[in-house]
Amino acid sequence: MNITDRIELDPKVCNGKPVIKGTRIPVSVILEEIAEGHSWDELLNGYPELRKEDIQAALLYAKTSIDHTEFREAYA
Repeated sequence: MNITDRIELDPKVCNGKPVIKGTRIPVSVILEEIAEGHSWDELLNGYPELRKEDIQAALLYAKTSIDHTEFREAYA
């Protein structure tokens, strides 16, 4: 899957946040819903414009973003 087929960054849409192409649904919303325990079916029912491939692309986008970010644990 090519992520850019499903995810877009446009400064005119949601302040340039990554969104599902053709929608105003930010990738972060999809990730948050999954983190809160919502199933893919719940997401697809709650956002009728979403497709399974959009959820997969959002997860791949997050994975790719993490792979290219150095994480440093903060010490108190």
